Amino acid sequence: MERRLTAILAADVVGYSRLMGLDEAGTLSALKTHRREMADAKIAEHRGRIVKLTGDGMLVEFPSVVNAVACAAEIQRKMRERNVDVSEDRRIEFRIGVHLGDVIVEDNDIYGDGVNIAARIESMARPGDVAVSGSVRDNVGNRLDLAFEDTGEQILKNIERPVRVYNVDLFADAPPRSIASIAREKAEPAARAKPSIAVLPFNNMSGDPEQEYFSDGITEDIITDLSKVGALAVTARNTTFALKGKAMDVSEAARQLRVSHVLEGSVRKAGSRVRITAQLIDGMSGHHLWAERYDRDLNDIFALQDEIARAIVDALKIRLMPAEHAAIGKRTTDNVEAYQYYLMGRQHFLRLGRRNHLSARRLYQRALEIDPEYALARAGLALAEGMLLRSGDRSANLVTLSVEAQRALALDSTLAEAHVADAMAHFQKEQIELAGVACRRAIALDPNLYEAHRTLGDVLRMERKFAEAAAAYEKAADVDRNSYGAMCMLWDCRKTLGDEEEAKRLSRGVLTRIEKAMQLYPDDGAAYAYGCYILHNLGLEERALEWAERAITIDPEDYNSHYNVACFLAAIGAVEKAIDTLEHSVPQLGLQQVHWMAQDVDMNPLRDHPRYRALIERLEISLAEAEGRSTSEPETRPSGT
Repeated sequence: MERRLTAILAADVVGYSRLMGLDEAGTLSALKTHRREMADAKIAEHRGRIVKLTGDGMLVEFPSVVNAVACAAEIQRKMRERNVDVSEDRRIEFRIGVHLGDVIVEDNDIYGDGVNIAARIESMARPGDVAVSGSVRDNVGNRLDLAFEDTGEQILKNIERPVRVYNVDLFADAPPRSIASIAREKAEPAARAKPSIAVLPFNNMSGDPEQEYFSDGITEDIITDLSKVGALAVTARNTTFALKGKAMDVSEAARQLRVSHVLEGSVRKAGSRVRITAQLIDGMSGHHLWAERYDRDLNDIFALQDEIARAIVDALKIRLMPAEHAAIGKRTTDNVEAYQYYLMGRQHFLRLGRRNHLSARRLYQRALEIDPEYALARAGLALAEGMLLRSGDRSANLVTLSVEAQRALALDSTLAEAHVADAMAHFQKEQIELAGVACRRAIALDPNLYEAHRTLGDVLRMERKFAEAAAAYEKAADVDRNSYGAMCMLWDCRKTLGDEEEAKRLSRGVLTRIEKAMQLYPDDGAAYAYGCYILHNLGLEERALEWAERAITIDPEDYNSHYNVACFLAAIGAVEKAIDTLEHSVPQLGLQQVHWMAQDVDMNPLRDHPRYRALIERLEISLAEAEGRSTSEPETRPSGT
């Protein structure tokens, strides 16, 4: 029997039976929406684990009592905002109780007095508020900006000793805010204490479309530099790049991105010279606060980027801390030629498809031939290797991924990309817990790194924590609004959880992203492989069959895409063809795929088929042989989906 000390959050809906009596379908739909759009993400953000769900409540555990209380407070505050425009008799309100205590762990569930006390305290909380035990209050101390009201020792049902209970004052008697006031707060970011900025993609003025990588790279590096300033909120790269090529005035861009300031500019690169123009604009008034044009030698590009970042900080009247001064000037290479190859590799990496990842790998390798100590290129090489492993590319190697990730971390342990690559390596080795730790470290270093959230979703999904995985995929999809991969996995998690209504709703959004990717990258077979299952879910069978055929034809060596096509074929009852596809793809994807297939609901239509069972038996024999090998002979093949 395993026991552990943990923070337990218990929540339920106030007056649930009454609400169900008024409108059963509407209440269920509203409750699912609140969880999907807010509560699940807040729990994942604070590293909570949903232990169980009941009709109107949930039980969640947290490794940190501070995280548990902070999560409870944020959920209740968000619910207050979401209920502003809902009539009182129709509002969904939660009671939440938090306790720190000893629990018994069995089959991923938790039991014991710790759980019972949390549930009893929850029943004492006021509607829309949070109540906590004395052990929680003592451990939180002054680490959260919250007021605690001591209600004294309380006798709780079936609990031997009295428990001191505190009510948490979340609102300090503030009146409910109106929708208008919330909208006004979002529309007037300049009034906030912390200035915010969006760096729009700099225009490529070189007259050569192939130089687009350079102007995009300059933009990304300025975003990275400004993100190191704690007093400045900077919009993520993927969010601003979604506006690339769209005709839009600066005030409209500021409104859409909810920022107080916008930086725009252009880059012209010719031979060994570079010209950069930049202007900082007030998002509300449209007035220029600062503008400059730089004509420099290409070898001065790093100093030039630093100069632009510092000029923006000065124009916004932000005082840099000493560590921020040093961070802005920090580069992982001084070699301009290596830097340009890195930017070219990054451009390919951000595009979709196995072939682009192969190109990215070659370009990163060239950058490292020029500067072997280039940490960012080393991390990029490891990430490209990880993506190729995911697709089942036969040239990819787990040893290479692991070694390059460790080299990148040794060169610079503050690189979020290096930690993601390390997470990918652990994941491929089935060191799932270590993979999760590495993902969360990457997210702490860079909350806007798509690959970190996407990989965390893969880790949680392998652990069968589908609700938490869905939250991670949803964050990844929000960080990069062009990528379809995370959206597809979010859809898959909702389908696995049995939420067919939500899966149906997501299908249209996923299809839109996939179709956009197809227009940009027509040779991306993975888009067709994911898309055929989405089309099937929407009832578009003929088109789905066409896409399945195209996926395999476009890239016969993308074995992960073949596996996804097999899932679609199984769903439509094409059992023999599905098994044909699996026999071709799964051995290439690696032995870890056996473990996933054992729990993949998409395989259910095939499980009793003799050919499928024979395939699994062959793979299990290979797995047993591999597990018997010396650790000096690591398995170098990747996992599948």
